[in-house]
Amino acid sequence: MHTQISPSSIAAPAANYAHAVLTVAPSRWLHTSGVVPVAPDGTVPDQLAEQSRVVWENIDAMLTDAEMKPANVISVVTYAVVGEPLGPIMAARDAYLGSHLAASTLVTVPALAQPAWRMEVAVVAAG
Repeated sequence: MHTQISPSSIAAPAANYAHAVLTVAPSRWLHTSGVVPVAPDGTVPDQLAEQSRVVWENIDAMLTDAEMKPANVISVVTYAVVGEPLGPIMAARDAYLGSHLAASTLVTVPALAQPAWRMEVAVVAAG
C-alpha cells in the first residue's frame, strides 16, 4: 500500500526518512494534531529525550486506538524549539518507526504553546 519514492535524479535523504511516500487506495486516514510531551498523568518531563519518548508513546496510543501501527505512518512533521539538540528527537522517531521510513520534516521554531514543551510531532497515517 505504501511505496517509498526516491528518484535517482536527486540526492539521498539527509537522515533516516523517505523523500516521499506513495499511498495507493487507502481506506482509512489518521491526521494528528501536534502531539505534545504531556504524560498521561499530566506531567511534562524535563529532559528532551524523555519528552521525545512521551510524544511517541502518545502517538502510539492514537495509532492503536485507530487500529494502526508504526508501518501506517506516512508523514511526520517535528517541531523543535531553536537551540534544542536534534539528536534525541530524531533518535526517538527512529526508535519508534524502526526500519519503516516515512516522509519527514523537522522545523525549528522560537517557542511552542507551553514553555515546558521543547518539541512536538504531527503525523499522518494511512491504512
